[in-house]
Amino acid sequence: MNHPTPDAHKSPPEATHLRDITPRQWKSGIAAWLGWLFDGLDMHLYTLVAAPFVMQLVHVAEVTDPLVKERSSWIQAAFLVGWALGGGFFGYVGDRIGRARALSLTVLTYAVFTGLSFFAETWWHLLIFRFVAALGIGGEWAVGSTLLSETWPSRWRPWIAAVLQAGVNLGVLLACLAVYLMADLPPRYVFLVGITPALIVYWIRRNVPEPEEWQRAKARSTHTPGVPALFAKDLRRTTLTVIAVCATSLTAWWAFMFWQAQHLRNLPDLKAAMVAEAAALPPALGTTGAVPAEEQEKIAKARTEQVVARTFALTIAVSIAGNFFCGWLAQRLGYRRAIALMCAAFFITLQGTFRWDHDWRTLSTFWFPAVGFCSGMFGLFTMCLPPLFPTLLRTTGAGCCYNIGRIAAAAGTVFFGLFSKVGDFRAALLYASLLFLPATIFALAMPEPKDSTR
Repeated sequence: MNHPTPDAHKSPPEATHLRDITPRQWKSGIAAWLGWLFDGLDMHLYTLVAAPFVMQLVHVAEVTDPLVKERSSWIQAAFLVGWALGGGFFGYVGDRIGRARALSLTVLTYAVFTGLSFFAETWWHLLIFRFVAALGIGGEWAVGSTLLSETWPSRWRPWIAAVLQAGVNLGVLLACLAVYLMADLPPRYVFLVGITPALIVYWIRRNVPEPEEWQRAKARSTHTPGVPALFAKDLRRTTLTVIAVCATSLTAWWAFMFWQAQHLRNLPDLKAAMVAEAAALPPALGTTGAVPAEEQEKIAKARTEQVVARTFALTIAVSIAGNFFCGWLAQRLGYRRAIALMCAAFFITLQGTFRWDHDWRTLSTFWFPAVGFCSGMFGLFTMCLPPLFPTLLRTTGAGCCYNIGRIAAAAGTVFFGLFSKVGDFRAALLYASLLFLPATIFALAMPEPKDSTR
């Protein structure tokens, strides 16, 4: 059921070919896509190096130390809370000062504070830097998705969602590449890569105009509604339903995203394989005998990190195909049915991944990528949520409803991390997958955007 909104959502003229897209639309599309690309980069630099970096910050000898698990959980939880608060805060800013201006602020925030993570000397320094960076990342989601929903044709939105999510995925692949190439350096150095997004801020401010729909609504209005308006009688059901879908699905997804690298890194068969490879290496040129044990250990650890980075890269690469599959599914079934179907697929795939023992090669080449394919579902929220709200409540609504789910995800990251055995996250991730069952039910109760092509 759709709830009426105070102002009609007016889409740009429908384009049937790329040549029909106006320069204004191209600029907004490029700005949002670049914002999402660097979102993915800055978001996952920490995920990939969390254990070895936190190990150094808390001054312990092994990544399997319980203190590493505890502190890295709290840092990731702070990041997810910051993401949620940033979605609401910058969503409100975007409704007040405009989408393009707010987009510049979000990108600058997450770029600067990701770079500052390089200077962390204790684990709580890193927690603060990740929290503030997440404010910008959460805000960019809300502002970027709304910018495109107001400027690009509605009939293309499922495919726009896929392209936007592919931008995030490519950013994650860049993070994997950075970690892979910098495997021999201390983990803190990868955060310097996160400063790169700051370079696009000037271009956005100079070239990206505000959407005409927002300008018209702003000119007509005497005030900008805030978060309480999301719970007014005509929007309350939509708001609560979307929050429920996002909270359950994102908690399970982020439990996987954060702990899968730790789980893989700690698998005994992977450790044994990397140690054996290091032991089999020939001695350096000009030396005799075996490679020294200390050097073997260093090589084994570096190769383990490369396996983790390659696995994560493959998972994200497969998810790009999932983005376009979900776009096709939304065209055929509508957004809510497509989201519900993919939540069910998530549950089945995660159960297959963690219910039974798998060797590290099977996990890294089949099961983890299969989970990644299902994640294309999250791209659908980018074009599905903004049209559910009035124009001057659109970034606030989309940002709060989607990103408030990250509060639950933050709690879930800590809970499932503390719940798991040291070095073994299989049971925790198996139970986390159960959250996709209520997510499926909530998704079926969501309203379909009123300008949907179905």
